[in-house]
Amino acid sequence: MNRRIAIISEHASPLATLGGVDNGGQNVYVAQVAKHLRALGHEIDVFTRRDDPELEEVHIWENGIRIIHVPAGPARCIPKEQLLPYMKPFSRYMIHFIRREGPYDLVHANFWMSGLAAAAVRRALNIPFVITFHALGRVRRAFQGIGDTFPDARFAIEDRVIAEASRIIAECPQDREDLLTLYPASPEQVVVVPAGYDPLEMFPIGRAEARRQLGLSIDENIVLQLGRIVPRKGVDTVISGVARLIHTHGIPARLLIVGGESEDPEDNITPEIARLMKIAREERIADQVTFVGRRQRHVLRYYYSAADVFVSTPWYEPFGITPLEAMACCTPVIGSAVGGIKYTVAHGETGFLVPPNHPAALAARLAELFRDPALRSRFGRQSLLRVRRHFTWEKVARSLAEVYETVILENRLENQPGIAGNGHSSSRSNSLLKALTFDGVGSENAEMDKYEQH
Repeated sequence: MNRRIAIISEHASPLATLGGVDNGGQNVYVAQVAKHLRALGHEIDVFTRRDDPELEEVHIWENGIRIIHVPAGPARCIPKEQLLPYMKPFSRYMIHFIRREGPYDLVHANFWMSGLAAAAVRRALNIPFVITFHALGRVRRAFQGIGDTFPDARFAIEDRVIAEASRIIAECPQDREDLLTLYPASPEQVVVVPAGYDPLEMFPIGRAEARRQLGLSIDENIVLQLGRIVPRKGVDTVISGVARLIHTHGIPARLLIVGGESEDPEDNITPEIARLMKIAREERIADQVTFVGRRQRHVLRYYYSAADVFVSTPWYEPFGITPLEAMACCTPVIGSAVGGIKYTVAHGETGFLVPPNHPAALAARLAELFRDPALRSRFGRQSLLRVRRHFTWEKVARSLAEVYETVILENRLENQPGIAGNGHSSSRSNSLLKALTFDGVGSENAEMDKYEQH
C-alpha cells in the first residue's frame, strides 16, 4: 500500500554537496531512502532547515519528491551543535504545514533534533514516528569528551524521543546494543536496518580507466581515504599507517585524501587539513600524500575504483557508508573494528579490521595486501558480492517500508475505541517484527525544558 511519508533531517539536506564537517552519511541516507521509497510508490516529503536565502520553500526534486526548506533560524549555514534553539520554530512550522497540506501516515526522523520535532508533531497531530539516530549522544561523549560540543540537554532529549518513538531504526548490531544498554529502549522497539549503496551510482570501473580519468599514475600503489575531514574519522591514523608502510615495510604508496569544505583543499577553510598536513610532514611522507578536496558524488566511483585499498579508521562510527561504496567498486577495505564497520566489512573475506588509533596494525595489513595482489583481487570480488547481497538501498527501503506499515497499523489499532497501549509490546507487533530481520545480516532537566515543545 502506498503511503504518505514525511522525512525530517534538520541539518543534513539531500541536496548538499558531501565532504564537509556537517555533510556526510546522513545526507546520503536521507537522499537514498527518499528516492527508493518513492520508487516503491510512496509519496515523500523531506523537511530540512533552510540554510540559504536563495532556497525556495518547496523544491520539487527527483521523481516528484518535495524538499521542504523550513525557515527556522537564520538562512545560513550553522554548525549542527548550535541548532537546538531553532527546533521549536522548526516544529511549529511543520505542524502548520501539515495542517495546511494534509496529514502524513508516518514521520521518519533522522538525528536527535529531528526526533524532537517528530515528537512535537506526534503530540499535536497524532502521527506516529520512527527515528534513525545516526549517532548517539552518550556514545559520542564517551569517545570525544570535551571535543563534543553538543549541549548536555541532548541526553535527556534522546531519552524522551526514544520513549515516544514507535520504532527506532538501528543501523547495525552495535547501534542496537548501545540503544538497549545506554538508553531506555525496549528490545521489541529496536529494528536493525542498515544503510546501503546504489548500484546505479557506485559500481566497478577498470582501475586503469579510473586512474586515467583522474590523472593518476597507472603504476603507483594507491591508498584512498574519503569522507568528512574531522578528527574522529582518524585520518591521522591513515597518514601514520601509510608512513609505516613506506618506511618500515619498504612498500612505496600514495595516499589520496578526498573531502573537505571546498573543491580545493584549503586549510583555512577546512582547519583539520592543516593539522593533517603537519602530521604528513612529521612522518616524512608529505610528498606521498595528496589532499584532493571535496568532490561531487558522481565522481566518487572513479576514486573508489582507482584505489588499490580503501581505508577508514575512525575512533567510532555509528555506521559508515563509505566502506560500502568502496566495496561496491570492487575495492577491498581496511577499517576500524568499531560500530557499523565491523558489521559491513567481513574480516578476512572482503578486507581487514584493525584496532582504531593503531597505525602499526594498519601498516601491517596494508603491506599484506600490497604483497599479495591475488588476495587483494579476491577481497575486491567478494566485497562486491557482499554488498550486492545485503546492502542495496532498494533492500533498505523495502525493509523500512515494512517497519512503517507495522507502525501505521499499530497506530490505527491503538486509536480504535476500547484498544489501549503503546503498541511496543503487543503480540501482533512482536510477530510482525520477527519478519523484519534484514536479509539475515542483522543481529538480532531545566536545560531541556528551555527547548520543550508545546
